[in-house]
Amino acid sequence: NFRVSVQSHLHLELHRSLGQSGLTTLWGPGLEASVVLPARFFYIQAADSSGKNLTASPGEKTFEVKIVSPVEQFTRIWIQVLDRRDGSFLVRYRMYATYSELHVHVLLKNEHVAKSPFVLKGPVYHEGCDCPRESGSAWEAHMHCPPSFAQIERDLSFYPSVDPDRNAQEIPQRFGQRQSLCHYTVKDNKIYVRTFGEHVGFRIFMDAILLSLTRKVRLPDVEFFVNLGDWPLEKRKPPEKLHPIFSWCGSNNTRDIVMPTYDLTESVLETMGRVSLDMMSVQANTGPPWPEKNATAFWRGRDSRQERLELVKLSRAHPHIIDAAFTNFFFFKHDESLYGPLVKHVSFFDFFKYKYQINIDGTVAAYRLPYLLAGDSVVLKQDSGYYEHFYKQLRAWEHYIPVRADLRDLLEKIQWARDHDEEAKKIALAGQQFARSHLMGDTIFCYYYILIKDYAKLQVTEPKIRKDMEVVEQPADDLFPCSCHRTNVRNTQMLCLLCSLSADPNDLILLFAR
Repeated sequence: NFRVSVQSHLHLELHRSLGQSGLTTLWGPGLEASVVLPARFFYIQAADSSGKNLTASPGEKTFEVKIVSPVEQFTRIWIQVLDRRDGSFLVRYRMYATYSELHVHVLLKNEHVAKSPFVLKGPVYHEGCDCPRESGSAWEAHMHCPPSFAQIERDLSFYPSVDPDRNAQEIPQRFGQRQSLCHYTVKDNKIYVRTFGEHVGFRIFMDAILLSLTRKVRLPDVEFFVNLGDWPLEKRKPPEKLHPIFSWCGSNNTRDIVMPTYDLTESVLETMGRVSLDMMSVQANTGPPWPEKNATAFWRGRDSRQERLELVKLSRAHPHIIDAAFTNFFFFKHDESLYGPLVKHVSFFDFFKYKYQINIDGTVAAYRLPYLLAGDSVVLKQDSGYYEHFYKQLRAWEHYIPVRADLRDLLEKIQWARDHDEEAKKIALAGQQFARSHLMGDTIFCYYYILIKDYAKLQVTEPKIRKDMEVVEQPADDLFPCSCHRTNVRNTQMLCLLCSLSADPNDLILLFAR
């Protein structure tokens, strides 16, 4: 009760110290009509009366956000204002219909802040609207995509050219009997697929991101294979003949082309939808302030790797340093005398009650790392031969504390963090900033698009809709259908051209092809 009282008093003082509304700053893609995302978002940075940014929360109800349409009485938009507890707020909103124009009001003490209200000149499309931008370069510019990604350049460097005809024959012969694969063709911005193998349920994640992308931007014609399993597949090395396989995880011993994981991809697509853990929600659930966190290293998970068994044994030997336990046994025999009893699942947000988060491989890379980085605990990351699409951008001792693959130095690294509290906190904040800058939904969409675009440029034969492929249909949007202005413009151009006696037949062919 004393702690709650102190925190309430602190919030009151911070709220009183808030400066004039004009000192608050707002930014982010959610203030731009052309950036279409499943959940749009932008940021608010609170400042004190001198204009200095606050570094602690002034209270989660400090700012009020309203998003309205000037021509409609009701807007079908769900808004959440997430207090990041560092003086900034993340505002996210999911649209369920398309609007000709939106006004975004951000209020502090009933006064508009910064340049509020922001006017989003429409049409402002919702996620379900099938209205792709014809120009990929224009879409990249509107999305503020980086010119390239180093991981994509590295992965594609093993493939000077790609022959879709050859791959369509050889990849199913080599991998199709033992592995679970999807063979995709994107043709005229329509998606076609054929599956190989028994366990193809994870196809839903790849279908979903491709459908979402093709609603936003016209993809180049392209043909590729996606590995639906955990382990990367292409183990050959040059000068052997390599087969390009897209995978959610890479390794130092394989040549797969790495995409964002299915877990991170789904969390982007289903933010404010089916998922509760995503890169936005975690930013508002980072636990108590750093000084109040438990100075113990924390881990929960299943028995999917030998080192995890060793970690739990280490925890039982040093419970005052490590709190690690299994929530499930599947791969190994459960010996309670060695590993203790199974424990109940812990909410991921409760992980951040602890200062030190242990990230250790499972069957492959542990896909929880993006969310661990987004908190404000420091990550102790096991050295690993597996990696996700962003690992090469991380730097040891800047974004995380490195730990040997065999965990032999884990106790030593935890002790270092305890003895160097300010340095550990600095690493935690750097990791958090990395996640905020590189792992949000807009960047994930950019990664997928640039990967597909750059891969398509390598093709030396025409992508084809192969035998036994089925079309992947866009989901019905009957409840709130949208009218795509780009389609209307194209149709008008076509009618005008048809009406023109001087129409060039080649122009007609080009328009009908679109």
